[in-house]
Amino acid sequence: MSSGRETQGVLAREAASVILLRDEANGRQVFVQHRVASMDFAANMVVFPGGRVDAVDSVTLPTGQAFPEALLAQHAQAWQHTSLGGELAQDSAARVLSAALREVLEESGVVLPSDLLAPWANWITPVDQPKRFDTFFYAAVLPAELEPRHQTTEASKSGWMGIQEILEAHDAGTLRLMPPTLVLLDELVDPDAALPPASRVVTPVLAEPGAVEKFYSDRRAARQSHLGQETPD
Repeated sequence: MSSGRETQGVLAREAASVILLRDEANGRQVFVQHRVASMDFAANMVVFPGGRVDAVDSVTLPTGQAFPEALLAQHAQAWQHTSLGGELAQDSAARVLSAALREVLEESGVVLPSDLLAPWANWITPVDQPKRFDTFFYAAVLPAELEPRHQTTEASKSGWMGIQEILEAHDAGTLRLMPPTLVLLDELVDPDAALPPASRVVTPVLAEPGAVEKFYSDRRAARQSHLGQETPD
């Protein structure tokens, strides 16, 4: 199965992103960053902590720990249909997991235990975009003793927001989300959704060229239809 990373045009670079979650009395919250306008990718967007996989992630783990073999086997199984699958699947899983932990540490000051991260999704930037990433998303429910903070210059602010609040703000046009962020938040907004799943085999998502604008227009139409159905006669 082709991962979609190696296509005509710009090569999609490996990246890792972590959806940090907690459940509060008023609903499920997620830790997000508000990207600054000067960034050359995802400017002015609300995003999860993360970034590209670097060479250091293949040789040095962020806190010096070795990943348990059983954990890497579980992650390799989850990523088997992505570009990380193959003979070196566990090495690839370790590299991307290391990047995820490093990015969270750099951007929020939190040292995450590796077993908190569950493989959740894989999105590949469409081939018609000028900058492309093969992004591996993890979900992690944080215990109370771990409190992330804002400490990245790539964002104007970072903090906890209710998932429902984020989705409503996007629909109202007061903040901006990329398609993967929207879809993943739609999946996670339900506080009854079990996290992490006992087993999850991830299917890569690679949209067709030109599909980004269609995605937003379809969502606006669906949202308007939903609001129309809720409006009393």
